[in-house]
Amino acid sequence: MTALWIAHVHVSDAEAYGKYAAIATEAIAAHGGVFLARGGRYQQLEGNDRPRNVVARFPSMEAALECYNSPRYQEALGFARGASERDLVIVEEI
Repeated sequence: MTALWIAHVHVSDAEAYGKYAAIATEAIAAHGGVFLARGGRYQQLEGNDRPRNVVARFPSMEAALECYNSPRYQEALGFARGASERDLVIVEEI
């Protein structure tokens, strides 16, 4: 089954977060991830408003977890920490 990586983000340091995004994009692609949504228009209906919303599809839950735990993605996270507030969940599709 495929899996969706869903992130809701508030960016506080655009320069550092840009470095995160560049490296994360490489890591996600290397694990078969494809972006379905990345920023763009949105409407907050419930919960906390985080203006950057990202959805990527991976071939499996395992591939998404391998991506998150990979050295390259962990390198990217070094730039995101302190530059953003994030919520990230991986959900298996049905």
